Amino acid sequence: MAARTSALRSLARACGAVRRIHSSRVLADQAKIRAPIADALKVRQPQAMSVPKDMAQFDDADMAILHNLGIETDAVIHNARPGTLYDEALRYEKGSAILSTGALAAYSGAKTGRSPMDKRVVEEDTTIDDVWWGTVNMGLSEKSFSINRERAIDYLNTRPRLYVLDGFAGWDPEYRYKIRVITSRAYHALFMHNMLIRPTEEELANFGEPDYTIYNAGAFPANRATEGMSSGTSVSLNFKTREVVILGSQYAGEMKKGVFTIMNYLLPKQGILSMHASANEGQDGDVTVFFGLSGTGKTTLSADENRKLIGDDEHAWTDKGVFNIEGGCYAKAIGLTREKEPEIWDAIRFGALLENVVFDQRTGEVDYNDNSITENTRVSYPLEYIPNVKIPAVGGHPKNIIMLTCDAFGVLPPVSKLTPAQAMYHFISGYTAKVAGTEMGVSEPTATFSACFGAPFMVWHPAKYAELLAEKMAKHNVNAWLINTGWTGGAFGLGHRMSLKDTRAIIDAIHSGDLAKVEYENFPRFNLAVPKSCPNVDAKILMPNKTWLDQSEFERMSAKLSGLFKENFTKFQDGCSADIRAAAPQ
Repeated sequence: MAARTSALRSLARACGAVRRIHSSRVLADQAKIRAPIADALKVRQPQAMSVPKDMAQFDDADMAILHNLGIETDAVIHNARPGTLYDEALRYEKGSAILSTGALAAYSGAKTGRSPMDKRVVEEDTTIDDVWWGTVNMGLSEKSFSINRERAIDYLNTRPRLYVLDGFAGWDPEYRYKIRVITSRAYHALFMHNMLIRPTEEELANFGEPDYTIYNAGAFPANRATEGMSSGTSVSLNFKTREVVILGSQYAGEMKKGVFTIMNYLLPKQGILSMHASANEGQDGDVTVFFGLSGTGKTTLSADENRKLIGDDEHAWTDKGVFNIEGGCYAKAIGLTREKEPEIWDAIRFGALLENVVFDQRTGEVDYNDNSITENTRVSYPLEYIPNVKIPAVGGHPKNIIMLTCDAFGVLPPVSKLTPAQAMYHFISGYTAKVAGTEMGVSEPTATFSACFGAPFMVWHPAKYAELLAEKMAKHNVNAWLINTGWTGGAFGLGHRMSLKDTRAIIDAIHSGDLAKVEYENFPRFNLAVPKSCPNVDAKILMPNKTWLDQSEFERMSAKLSGLFKENFTKFQDGCSADIRAAAPQ
């Protein structure tokens, strides 16, 4: 019995030894398995970002382009493709998302429109006698500009990555300018990639020094104590140093309009008319130019499936014809539908940028009727996204000029044919309404006058642009029309907005020549020639007073608007001929 017990104990010790050996082997094997899992799950500190060469459209090996400006940031993404900028925005910018159509959504922050009262032009010896100084072009000292520039550069130096983009302004190679944008936001780089003309790789390789540089430090405010500052926002332009500095506003439209302001100085200096206008071309090569401020329908009405689009907002008229200044379109997105604006709707795809829109986080579907962020929701896309675009974006001399106005008083006719003198009068007057959301602080349509349909972007006195327009219209025998896309049947709040369908039918009749063949009647007080009929348009809407229920109220509003026209024109009448002054309302 003792021997048996001793044997069992020996066997137990042996089994225990085997179990310990097996257990240690299992633990060792498990450790081998767990080690890479634990390593993969380990929380790591973010490493400095490196940008593979194949992520850039052009391999920028010369960092001197920034170092010479005092910018020493190591991570610089230069002339990146949209895909790279998508990735950067999604990684680093709050509010960015890829939407259901493939477009990128971006959020501009507190500023969702331009800040025209914060725009400044530097008073310096080379241009001081050219600039139309006043409420449009408010002066800034060279010292204050230097302070703002240094503040912008200091801020850009604190950023872990910067985006540099090179492009052209102007489709005609004879008159184009090289623009360089330096920004801390990928969204801004994508916006300007769309809005500037995109150089070929060969053109980028030989780009050299830019003609103008934009420093976008909009995420950082201006110092309110700096002389000439009216707020924490500042957009300042220096023609002598050829620079634009943006502080305190991340709204992308400030860069676009900064470039336009530059062109509005440089082109007229060469006898070229710069125009805040869209343009398209018919099958016979006939060009139509549409003047108008934001919200009047320039982008919408120039996007016509039966005509080639030259551009939607900024053009120049030379001795050869017209050319687009931009490489893309910047359309209002509020209330957008495919039925009303199919060309714009279909352009919202990969590469397009939707700004400040509201969308479903789960599906990526945009609610184009939601204005809870801003009424000024926008979409930016390259010209090539319009199927019937004309590339290169140049055309011949215009056959028709259409001046668009958004009449908040509901007084002006849907269409009027203008005499040459009336065309000059209405061009210089530039009557329209500020549409809610286009500018900061505007919550409802307000009657306004903007010389040359673009006073906020004019540099010369309006007479300079008017003289160029009159000269070119006379030389090329151009027809002029005034079209109201605003209210009918009553003023804002009582009447309703003109139907887009009717406005398109009117423009189609202008292009076909049918509207020139009908009878016209005089519209009292304003002395405008109004057609008695128009194909595919109810004749009842053509004479404004016939759409109002209260005729006495119409007369009161008509007299009020007439008075506003005459009051506004007192600023310009001394420099105008007698026939232009006679074109004023009675």
